[in-house]
Amino acid sequence: MTGSEKSSSFRLVYVPGVMPDKWVRVWNERHPDVPLTLTQVPAGAAAGRLLDGDADAGLVRLPVDRTVLSAIPLYTEQTVVVVPKDHLVTAVDEVSPEDLSDDIVLHPLDDVLDWENLPGRPAFERPATTADAVELVAAGIGVLIVPLSLARLHHRKDLTHRPLKDAPESSVALAWPEDATTDEVEDFIGIVRGRTVNSTRGRRPTAPEGNPKGGARRKPVPGESAAAKPTGKGGQSAGRSGRGAPKGGRRGKPRRRS
Repeated sequence: MTGSEKSSSFRLVYVPGVMPDKWVRVWNERHPDVPLTLTQVPAGAAAGRLLDGDADAGLVRLPVDRTVLSAIPLYTEQTVVVVPKDHLVTAVDEVSPEDLSDDIVLHPLDDVLDWENLPGRPAFERPATTADAVELVAAGIGVLIVPLSLARLHHRKDLTHRPLKDAPESSVALAWPEDATTDEVEDFIGIVRGRTVNSTRGRRPTAPEGNPKGGARRKPVPGESAAAKPTGKGGQSAGRSGRGAPKGGRRGKPRRRS
């Protein structure tokens, strides 16, 4: 589909932890005739859904393959450690990897953080999902390191979290197939970047016929031809300059100094 073709809907996928509500609300206000359909997918599946044509754009976690996907980074999340409320690290405001050296640190298969060396002690098995790992934390099996949004998504009353310094971070981006930048994708880019509906950086609305610059055309004054505009010195409009000739075309005589 080319950028000039009108889509019947705009399909957006998003990964767990990302909250697209505010952007969806703006879209619905600006494009009531183009429904936006939302689908949550696992972080590891988002790129495939875009490349298979199952979605027009996606709110994904970086990195993505930039040879086939275009991506605009939106924000980077804080990394936190999820622990039981009676854990020792709850006594501090910020945790270091060394503080977890005696803990079993769970490493789910759907982890979105890029670790070189995971702190703490490894578990015998890796949980299948982050949700499974949270259950194990609640059971006292270990602790879990995730982006802040995932800690909030899987919040439990018996668990809490603390910021973890010197840890990998996860960045969220808007991505879409490089060869499928439609008008709808351009419009959604403008929304996530906070552009107003009349922003000159977004897609320009179609200009009125005969007025390529857009905007309303000047109404001619009765008796005035299109090419006959009063001008002052150097062709400048007399109406815009205080140096135009006086009424009647007469110029006064200079006063003599006494």
